[in-house]
Amino acid sequence: MKKINEKIKACLNCVTKPCQVGCPLNNDIPGFIKLLKENNLEKSYEVLSKTTVLPSICSRVCPYEKQCEAMCVKGISYTPVRIHEIEKYLGDLAIKENLPLKKYPKNKELKNKKVAIVGGGPAGLTCAAFLKRNGVDVTIYEKYKELGGLLVHGIPNFRLEREIVVKTIKKILDLGVKVEYERSLGDNLFLKDLEKEYDAVFLGIGSNVGNILALEGNDLQGVYNANYLLEKDIHLDLEGKRVAVIGGGDVSLDIARVLKREGAKKVVVVYRKGKKDMPSRNIEEEASLKEGIKFLFHRNLVKINGDTKVKSIEVVRTKFVKKNDNQLLINIPNSNYELKFNLVVFAIGSHVDYEVLEKSGLELNKGKLKINENNQTSNSKVFAGGDLTNNIKTVAWASKSGRTTALKILDYLKENML
Repeated sequence: MKKINEKIKACLNCVTKPCQVGCPLNNDIPGFIKLLKENNLEKSYEVLSKTTVLPSICSRVCPYEKQCEAMCVKGISYTPVRIHEIEKYLGDLAIKENLPLKKYPKNKELKNKKVAIVGGGPAGLTCAAFLKRNGVDVTIYEKYKELGGLLVHGIPNFRLEREIVVKTIKKILDLGVKVEYERSLGDNLFLKDLEKEYDAVFLGIGSNVGNILALEGNDLQGVYNANYLLEKDIHLDLEGKRVAVIGGGDVSLDIARVLKREGAKKVVVVYRKGKKDMPSRNIEEEASLKEGIKFLFHRNLVKINGDTKVKSIEVVRTKFVKKNDNQLLINIPNSNYELKFNLVVFAIGSHVDYEVLEKSGLELNKGKLKINENNQTSNSKVFAGGDLTNNIKTVAWASKSGRTTALKILDYLKENML
Protein backbone atom coordinates (compact mmCIF):
# COMPACT_ATOMS: atom_id res chain seq x y z
CA MET A 1 0.00 0.00 0.00
CA LYS A 2 2.86 2.36 0.85
CA LYS A 3 4.51 1.82 -2.55
CA ILE A 4 1.31 2.50 -4.52
CA ASN A 5 0.67 5.63 -2.45
CA GLU A 6 4.11 6.91 -3.40
CA LYS A 7 3.28 6.33 -7.06
CA ILE A 8 -0.06 8.09 -6.68
CA LYS A 9 1.61 11.09 -5.02
CA ALA A 10 4.15 11.26 -7.86
CA CYS A 11 1.46 12.52 -10.27
CA LEU A 12 1.60 16.30 -10.79
CA ASN A 13 -2.05 16.44 -11.90
CA CYS A 14 -1.09 18.45 -14.98
CA VAL A 15 -3.75 20.83 -16.28
CA THR A 16 -2.92 19.97 -19.90
CA LYS A 17 -3.13 16.19 -19.21
CA PRO A 18 -0.67 14.94 -21.87
CA CYS A 19 -0.99 11.40 -20.49
CA GLN A 20 -4.69 11.47 -21.35
CA VAL A 21 -3.76 12.34 -24.94
CA GLY A 22 -1.41 9.36 -25.02
CA CYS A 23 -4.10 6.96 -23.81
CA PRO A 24 -6.09 5.40 -26.68
CA LEU A 25 -9.19 5.47 -24.46
CA ASN A 26 -8.53 9.07 -23.35
CA ASN A 27 -8.89 8.11 -19.70
CA ASP A 28 -8.87 11.11 -17.35
CA ILE A 29 -5.69 9.96 -15.65
CA PRO A 30 -4.92 13.05 -13.54
CA GLY A 31 -8.61 13.17 -12.60
CA PHE A 32 -8.88 9.68 -11.13
CA ILE A 33 -5.42 9.88 -9.53
CA LYS A 34 -6.33 13.18 -7.81
CA LEU A 35 -9.39 11.50 -6.29
CA LEU A 36 -7.25 8.59 -5.12
CA LYS A 37 -4.99 11.10 -3.37
CA GLU A 38 -8.11 12.28 -1.55
CA ASN A 39 -8.98 8.65 -0.65
CA ASN A 40 -12.21 8.92 -2.65
CA LEU A 41 -12.19 5.41 -4.13
CA GLU A 42 -15.75 5.33 -5.46
CA LYS A 43 -15.52 8.69 -7.21
CA SER A 44 -12.08 7.83 -8.61
CA TYR A 45 -13.44 4.60 -10.11
CA GLU A 46 -16.45 6.46 -11.46
CA VAL A 47 -14.15 8.90 -13.29
CA LEU A 48 -12.01 6.09 -14.72
CA SER A 49 -14.99 3.99 -15.80
CA LYS A 50 -16.48 6.90 -17.76
CA THR A 51 -14.12 5.91 -20.55
CA THR A 52 -13.14 2.28 -19.87
CA VAL A 53 -14.76 -0.86 -18.51
CA LEU A 54 -11.53 -2.91 -18.74
CA PRO A 55 -9.09 -1.12 -16.38
CA SER A 56 -7.69 -4.25 -14.71
CA ILE A 57 -7.04 -5.72 -18.16
CA CYS A 58 -5.67 -2.75 -20.10
CA SER A 59 -3.32 -1.88 -17.24
CA ARG A 60 -1.78 -5.34 -17.53
CA VAL A 61 -1.45 -5.82 -21.29
CA CYS A 62 -1.37 -2.37 -22.91
CA PRO A 63 1.97 -0.99 -24.17
CA TYR A 64 1.77 1.80 -21.59
CA GLU A 65 5.44 2.67 -22.13
CA LYS A 66 4.50 3.81 -25.66
CA GLN A 67 1.18 5.42 -24.73
CA CYS A 68 0.18 7.21 -21.51
CA GLU A 69 3.53 6.91 -19.70
CA ALA A 70 5.41 8.00 -22.82
CA MET A 71 3.53 11.32 -22.64
CA CYS A 72 4.05 11.89 -18.90
CA VAL A 73 5.94 15.20 -18.41
CA LYS A 74 7.94 13.72 -15.53
CA GLY A 75 9.43 11.27 -18.01
CA ILE A 76 11.36 14.10 -19.68
CA SER A 77 13.84 14.34 -16.81
CA TYR A 78 12.74 11.66 -14.38
CA THR A 79 10.89 8.36 -14.29
CA PRO A 80 7.32 8.78 -15.61
CA VAL A 81 4.43 8.24 -13.22
CA ARG A 82 3.62 4.51 -13.12
CA ILE A 83 0.15 5.08 -14.51
CA HIS A 84 -0.47 1.44 -15.41
CA GLU A 85 0.24 0.32 -11.85
CA ILE A 86 -2.13 2.93 -10.42
CA GLU A 87 -4.87 1.96 -12.88
CA LYS A 88 -4.34 -1.72 -12.07
CA TYR A 89 -4.56 -0.94 -8.36
CA LEU A 90 -7.81 0.98 -8.82
CA GLY A 91 -9.35 -1.58 -11.17
CA ASP A 92 -8.45 -4.50 -8.90
CA LEU A 93 -9.68 -2.66 -5.80
CA ALA A 94 -12.99 -1.90 -7.52
CA ILE A 95 -13.36 -5.63 -8.18
CA LYS A 96 -12.47 -6.50 -4.59
CA GLU A 97 -14.86 -3.89 -3.17
CA ASN A 98 -17.53 -4.88 -5.68
CA LEU A 99 -17.95 -1.33 -6.98
CA PRO A 100 -20.51 -1.41 -9.83
CA LEU A 101 -20.24 0.28 -13.20
CA LYS A 102 -22.45 3.33 -13.07
CA LYS A 103 -25.64 3.34 -15.13
CA TYR A 104 -26.74 6.57 -16.75
CA PRO A 105 -30.16 8.26 -16.40
CA LYS A 106 -32.84 6.54 -18.49
CA ASN A 107 -33.53 8.05 -21.88
CA LYS A 108 -37.12 7.76 -23.12
CA GLU A 109 -35.87 7.68 -26.71
CA LEU A 110 -34.05 4.41 -25.98
CA LYS A 111 -36.92 2.64 -24.24
CA ASN A 112 -37.43 -0.89 -25.58
CA LYS A 113 -34.49 -0.57 -28.00
CA LYS A 114 -32.57 -3.82 -28.57
CA VAL A 115 -29.05 -4.35 -29.89
CA ALA A 116 -27.25 -7.60 -30.72
CA ILE A 117 -23.49 -7.80 -30.16
CA VAL A 118 -21.74 -10.49 -32.19
CA GLY A 119 -18.44 -11.36 -30.52
CA GLY A 120 -17.53 -11.16 -26.85
CA GLY A 121 -14.00 -9.75 -27.13
CA PRO A 122 -12.79 -6.33 -25.90
CA ALA A 123 -14.71 -4.39 -28.57
CA GLY A 124 -17.95 -6.32 -28.12
CA LEU A 125 -17.81 -6.24 -24.32
CA THR A 126 -17.14 -2.50 -24.26
CA CYS A 127 -19.85 -1.76 -26.81
CA ALA A 128 -22.32 -3.86 -24.81
CA ALA A 129 -21.43 -2.12 -21.55
CA PHE A 130 -21.85 1.43 -22.85
CA LEU A 131 -25.12 0.57 -24.59
CA LYS A 132 -26.53 -1.09 -21.47
CA ARG A 133 -25.42 1.76 -19.22
CA ASN A 134 -27.55 3.99 -21.41
CA GLY A 135 -30.62 1.78 -21.03
CA VAL A 136 -30.49 -0.30 -24.21
CA ASP A 137 -31.44 -3.99 -24.08
CA VAL A 138 -28.25 -5.84 -25.08
CA THR A 139 -27.53 -9.47 -25.97
CA ILE A 140 -24.02 -10.75 -26.75
CA TYR A 141 -23.69 -13.72 -29.12
CA GLU A 142 -20.43 -15.57 -28.43
CA LYS A 143 -19.08 -18.53 -30.43
CA TYR A 144 -17.26 -20.08 -27.47
CA LYS A 145 -18.45 -21.21 -24.04
CA GLU A 146 -16.91 -18.16 -22.41
CA LEU A 147 -16.58 -14.46 -23.13
CA GLY A 148 -13.31 -12.60 -23.61
CA GLY A 149 -12.19 -13.15 -27.18
CA LEU A 150 -8.42 -12.71 -27.44
CA LEU A 151 -8.31 -12.02 -23.70
CA VAL A 152 -8.78 -15.76 -23.13
CA HIS A 153 -8.06 -17.16 -26.61
CA GLY A 154 -4.96 -15.17 -27.44
CA ILE A 155 -3.14 -13.76 -24.43
CA PRO A 156 -1.51 -16.45 -22.27
CA ASN A 157 -2.51 -16.77 -18.64
CA PHE A 158 0.97 -15.81 -17.42
CA ARG A 159 0.46 -12.37 -19.00
CA LEU A 160 -3.20 -11.96 -18.08
CA GLU A 161 -4.72 -14.00 -15.27
CA ARG A 162 -8.03 -15.62 -16.19
CA GLU A 163 -9.49 -14.71 -12.80
CA ILE A 164 -9.07 -11.01 -13.60
CA VAL A 165 -10.75 -11.44 -16.98
CA VAL A 166 -13.70 -13.34 -15.48
CA LYS A 167 -14.23 -10.78 -12.72
CA THR A 168 -13.94 -7.85 -15.12
CA ILE A 169 -16.50 -9.40 -17.46
CA LYS A 170 -18.82 -10.09 -14.51
CA LYS A 171 -19.01 -6.34 -13.84
CA ILE A 172 -20.26 -5.85 -17.40
CA LEU A 173 -22.78 -8.69 -17.18
CA ASP A 174 -24.00 -7.34 -13.83
CA LEU A 175 -25.33 -4.34 -15.74
CA GLY A 176 -27.95 -6.70 -17.14
CA VAL A 177 -26.25 -7.70 -20.39
CA LYS A 178 -27.54 -11.05 -21.69
CA VAL A 179 -25.37 -13.68 -23.38
CA GLU A 180 -25.99 -16.57 -25.76
CA TYR A 181 -22.99 -18.88 -25.95
CA GLU A 182 -21.84 -21.19 -28.75
CA ARG A 183 -23.45 -19.05 -31.41
CA SER A 184 -21.20 -18.59 -34.42
CA LEU A 185 -21.90 -16.13 -37.24
CA GLY A 186 -22.54 -17.93 -40.52
CA ASP A 187 -22.91 -21.27 -38.75
CA ASN A 188 -25.83 -21.23 -36.30
CA LEU A 189 -26.23 -17.45 -36.21
CA PHE A 190 -27.29 -15.39 -39.22
CA LEU A 191 -27.23 -11.66 -39.82
CA LYS A 192 -30.61 -11.61 -41.57
CA ASP A 193 -32.25 -13.10 -38.46
CA LEU A 194 -30.57 -10.61 -36.13
CA GLU A 195 -31.69 -7.71 -38.33
CA LYS A 196 -35.30 -8.76 -37.92
CA GLU A 197 -35.11 -9.17 -34.14
CA TYR A 198 -32.94 -6.19 -33.17
CA ASP A 199 -32.91 -2.46 -33.82
CA ALA A 200 -29.16 -2.58 -34.54
CA VAL A 201 -26.33 -5.11 -34.70
CA PHE A 202 -22.68 -4.69 -33.75
CA LEU A 203 -20.07 -6.99 -35.30
CA GLY A 204 -16.93 -7.48 -33.24
CA ILE A 205 -15.72 -10.91 -34.32
CA GLY A 206 -12.07 -9.89 -34.46
CA SER A 207 -9.33 -10.67 -36.93
CA ASN A 208 -7.59 -13.78 -35.66
CA VAL A 209 -7.08 -16.04 -38.68
CA GLY A 210 -3.30 -16.40 -38.72
CA ASN A 211 -1.14 -15.79 -41.79
CA ILE A 212 1.29 -18.38 -43.14
CA LEU A 213 3.99 -17.62 -45.70
CA ALA A 214 3.42 -19.09 -49.16
CA LEU A 215 6.64 -21.04 -49.48
CA GLU A 216 7.81 -24.59 -50.10
CA GLY A 217 7.19 -26.93 -47.18
CA ASN A 218 4.46 -24.90 -45.45
CA ASP A 219 2.14 -27.93 -45.67
CA LEU A 220 4.46 -30.33 -43.85
CA GLN A 221 3.49 -31.95 -40.58
CA GLY A 222 4.88 -29.77 -37.82
CA VAL A 223 3.97 -26.41 -39.36
CA TYR A 224 1.54 -24.41 -37.26
CA ASN A 225 0.08 -20.95 -36.84
CA ALA A 226 0.49 -19.17 -33.51
CA ASN A 227 -2.98 -17.60 -33.52
CA TYR A 228 -4.57 -21.01 -34.06
CA LEU A 229 -2.57 -22.68 -31.29
CA LEU A 230 -3.37 -19.92 -28.80
CA GLU A 231 -7.05 -19.59 -29.73
CA LYS A 232 -7.76 -23.32 -29.63
CA ASP A 233 -5.45 -23.87 -26.62
CA ILE A 234 -3.72 -26.71 -28.44
CA HIS A 235 -0.95 -28.54 -26.57
CA LEU A 236 1.69 -30.14 -28.78
CA ASP A 237 4.06 -33.02 -28.09
CA LEU A 238 7.17 -30.94 -27.43
CA GLU A 239 9.51 -33.36 -25.69
CA GLY A 240 12.95 -33.00 -27.25
CA LYS A 241 11.59 -30.69 -29.96
CA ARG A 242 13.38 -27.69 -31.48
CA VAL A 243 10.94 -24.97 -32.49
CA ALA A 244 11.37 -22.05 -34.88
CA VAL A 245 8.90 -19.21 -34.31
CA ILE A 246 8.70 -16.93 -37.35
CA GLY A 247 7.86 -13.29 -36.57
CA GLY A 248 8.75 -10.41 -34.29
CA GLY A 249 5.54 -9.18 -32.64
CA ASP A 250 4.03 -9.84 -29.24
CA VAL A 251 2.22 -12.93 -30.54
CA SER A 252 5.53 -14.49 -31.56
CA LEU A 253 6.89 -13.97 -28.06
CA ASP A 254 3.67 -15.21 -26.46
CA ILE A 255 3.71 -18.47 -28.37
CA ALA A 256 7.48 -18.87 -27.90
CA ARG A 257 7.09 -18.57 -24.13
CA VAL A 258 4.10 -20.94 -24.12
CA LEU A 259 6.01 -23.60 -26.07
CA LYS A 260 9.11 -23.25 -23.91
CA ARG A 261 7.02 -23.55 -20.74
CA GLU A 262 5.31 -26.63 -22.13
CA GLY A 263 8.55 -28.53 -22.60
CA ALA A 264 10.19 -27.64 -25.92
CA LYS A 265 13.93 -28.36 -25.84
CA LYS A 266 14.76 -25.17 -27.71
CA VAL A 267 12.69 -22.24 -29.01
CA VAL A 268 14.18 -19.72 -31.42
CA VAL A 269 12.40 -16.59 -32.63
CA VAL A 270 13.48 -15.97 -36.22
CA TYR A 271 12.99 -12.39 -37.37
CA ARG A 272 13.79 -10.94 -40.78
CA LYS A 273 14.86 -7.54 -39.40
CA GLY A 274 17.03 -6.38 -36.48
CA LYS A 275 16.28 -6.31 -32.75
CA LYS A 276 15.50 -2.59 -32.75
CA ASP A 277 12.96 -3.15 -35.53
CA MET A 278 10.88 -5.70 -33.61
CA PRO A 279 7.31 -4.45 -33.03
CA SER A 280 7.10 -6.45 -29.78
CA ARG A 281 7.36 -4.73 -26.42
CA ASN A 282 10.77 -4.53 -24.73
CA ILE A 283 9.29 -5.87 -21.50
CA GLU A 284 8.14 -9.02 -23.32
CA GLU A 285 11.50 -9.45 -25.03
CA GLU A 286 13.29 -9.26 -21.67
CA ALA A 287 10.89 -11.79 -20.14
CA SER A 288 11.44 -14.13 -23.10
CA LEU A 289 15.23 -14.00 -22.73
CA LYS A 290 14.96 -14.79 -19.02
CA GLU A 291 12.89 -17.86 -19.87
CA GLY A 292 15.49 -19.20 -22.29
CA ILE A 293 14.04 -18.06 -25.62
CA LYS A 294 16.71 -17.49 -28.28
CA PHE A 295 16.57 -14.84 -31.02
CA LEU A 296 17.93 -14.95 -34.56
CA PHE A 297 17.83 -11.57 -36.28
CA HIS A 298 18.22 -10.55 -39.92
CA ARG A 299 17.16 -13.98 -41.16
CA ASN A 300 14.43 -14.52 -43.73
CA LEU A 301 12.73 -17.93 -43.98
CA VAL A 302 12.77 -19.15 -47.58
CA LYS A 303 11.99 -22.87 -47.31
CA ILE A 304 10.86 -25.59 -44.90
CA ASN A 305 12.53 -28.96 -45.50
CA GLY A 306 11.25 -32.49 -44.86
CA ASP A 307 9.54 -35.48 -46.44
CA THR A 308 6.27 -35.54 -44.52
CA LYS A 309 7.50 -33.89 -41.32
CA VAL A 310 9.59 -30.78 -40.69
CA LYS A 311 13.30 -31.58 -40.51
CA SER A 312 14.93 -28.21 -41.03
CA ILE A 313 14.44 -24.71 -42.39
CA GLU A 314 16.42 -22.74 -44.93
CA VAL A 315 17.05 -19.09 -44.10
CA VAL A 316 18.86 -16.29 -45.87
CA ARG A 317 20.68 -13.40 -44.23
CA THR A 318 19.16 -9.95 -44.74
CA LYS A 319 20.32 -6.35 -44.55
CA PHE A 320 19.02 -2.84 -45.10
CA VAL A 321 20.20 -0.83 -48.10
CA LYS A 322 19.48 2.79 -48.86
CA LYS A 323 17.34 3.43 -51.92
CA ASN A 324 15.78 6.79 -52.79
CA ASP A 325 16.24 8.02 -49.19
CA ASN A 326 14.48 4.90 -47.88
CA GLN A 327 15.82 1.85 -46.09
CA LEU A 328 15.01 -1.27 -48.09
CA LEU A 329 15.34 -4.77 -46.60
CA ILE A 330 16.96 -7.22 -49.02
CA ASN A 331 18.18 -10.82 -48.94
CA ILE A 332 21.95 -11.09 -49.12
CA PRO A 333 22.86 -13.20 -52.20
CA ASN A 334 24.44 -16.60 -51.56
CA SER A 335 23.98 -16.34 -47.79
CA ASN A 336 21.46 -19.18 -47.47
CA TYR A 337 22.00 -21.92 -44.91
CA GLU A 338 20.09 -24.66 -43.11
CA LEU A 339 18.95 -24.93 -39.48
CA LYS A 340 17.64 -28.08 -37.81
CA PHE A 341 14.11 -27.75 -36.38
CA ASN A 342 11.23 -30.15 -35.73
CA LEU A 343 8.44 -27.55 -35.63
CA VAL A 344 7.79 -24.23 -37.36
CA VAL A 345 5.24 -21.80 -35.93
CA PHE A 346 4.20 -18.73 -37.91
CA ALA A 347 3.40 -15.55 -35.99
CA ILE A 348 3.35 -13.03 -38.82
CA GLY A 349 0.02 -11.33 -38.33
CA SER A 350 -3.59 -12.27 -38.90
CA HIS A 351 -6.62 -11.43 -41.00
CA VAL A 352 -10.39 -11.52 -40.78
CA ASP A 353 -12.36 -14.67 -41.52
CA TYR A 354 -13.21 -13.95 -45.14
CA GLU A 355 -15.61 -16.87 -45.38
CA VAL A 356 -17.74 -15.51 -42.53
CA LEU A 357 -17.74 -12.01 -44.00
CA GLU A 358 -18.65 -13.25 -47.46
CA LYS A 359 -21.64 -15.09 -46.00
CA SER A 360 -22.76 -11.85 -44.34
CA GLY A 361 -23.16 -10.13 -47.71
CA LEU A 362 -21.46 -6.95 -46.42
CA GLU A 363 -18.96 -4.96 -48.48
CA LEU A 364 -15.24 -5.33 -47.82
CA ASN A 365 -12.41 -2.85 -48.20
CA LYS A 366 -8.84 -4.15 -48.62
CA GLY A 367 -9.54 -7.25 -46.57
CA LYS A 368 -11.37 -5.41 -43.82
CA LEU A 369 -15.07 -4.82 -43.32
CA LYS A 370 -16.01 -1.55 -45.00
CA ILE A 371 -17.48 1.03 -42.61
CA ASN A 372 -18.35 4.71 -42.86
CA GLU A 373 -17.61 7.58 -40.44
CA ASN A 374 -20.40 6.30 -38.17
CA ASN A 375 -18.92 2.78 -38.08
CA GLN A 376 -21.84 1.50 -40.15
CA THR A 377 -21.31 -1.22 -42.72
CA SER A 378 -22.90 -1.30 -46.17
CA ASN A 379 -26.04 -2.25 -44.24
CA SER A 380 -26.91 0.87 -42.18
CA LYS A 381 -28.42 -1.26 -39.43
CA VAL A 382 -25.19 -3.21 -38.94
CA PHE A 383 -22.22 -1.57 -37.21
CA ALA A 384 -18.71 -2.95 -36.73
CA GLY A 385 -15.56 -2.27 -34.75
CA GLY A 386 -12.44 -3.67 -33.15
CA ASP A 387 -9.85 -5.66 -35.10
CA LEU A 388 -12.48 -6.43 -37.72
CA THR A 389 -12.12 -2.87 -39.01
CA ASN A 390 -8.92 -1.57 -37.40
CA ASN A 391 -5.27 -2.34 -38.10
CA ILE A 392 -4.11 -1.31 -34.59
CA LYS A 393 -4.55 -4.60 -32.78
CA THR A 394 -4.35 -3.79 -29.08
CA VAL A 395 -6.93 -4.27 -26.34
CA ALA A 396 -7.20 -0.54 -25.68
CA TRP A 397 -7.81 0.37 -29.32
CA ALA A 398 -10.39 -2.42 -29.68
CA SER A 399 -12.11 -1.22 -26.53
CA LYS A 400 -12.11 2.37 -27.77
CA SER A 401 -13.63 1.20 -31.04
CA GLY A 402 -16.38 -0.58 -29.10
CA ARG A 403 -17.11 2.50 -27.02
CA THR A 404 -17.11 4.84 -30.01
CA THR A 405 -19.44 2.54 -31.93
CA ALA A 406 -21.78 2.29 -28.95
CA LEU A 407 -22.18 6.06 -29.02
CA LYS A 408 -22.81 5.96 -32.79
CA ILE A 409 -25.44 3.26 -32.27
CA LEU A 410 -27.14 5.37 -29.57
CA ASP A 411 -27.41 8.26 -32.04
CA TYR A 412 -28.77 5.90 -34.67
CA LEU A 413 -31.40 4.50 -32.30
CA LYS A 414 -32.53 7.99 -31.31
CA GLU A 415 -32.82 8.99 -34.95
CA ASN A 416 -34.84 5.88 -35.77
CA MET A 417 -37.40 5.87 -32.98
CA LEU A 418 -40.29 4.53 -35.04
